[in-house]
Amino acid sequence: MNIFEQGKTLYTQNEFNQALTEAKAEIMSIAIQTTRQAMFLQRRACAQMLLDMADAEDEGAVCTALRNAAEYMVNRLPSQNQ
Repeated sequence: MNIFEQGKTLYTQNEFNQALTEAKAEIMSIAIQTTRQAMFLQRRACAQMLLDMADAEDEGAVCTALRNAAEYMVNRLPSQNQ
C-alpha cells in the first residue's frame, strides 16, 4: 500500500466546479464588503477634513459651505453609518 493513498478523496468534476463556484462567490462577497467599508472610512476622513477646514474659517458663507459639504458626505449613504 502506498502511504500517499491514505485518506485520499476523489471528487467528480461537478463537485469540484460547485465548490469552486461557492468559493468564488464568498471571495466576491468579502471583496464587496471590504470595498464598501474602505469607501465609508475614506468618506468619513474627507468629512473630518472639511470640518477641520471649517473650524479654521471665520463664521460665514465659507464655513457654512464646508460644514454642509461634510454633512452631505457623511449622510450620503445613511445605511452605511450604522
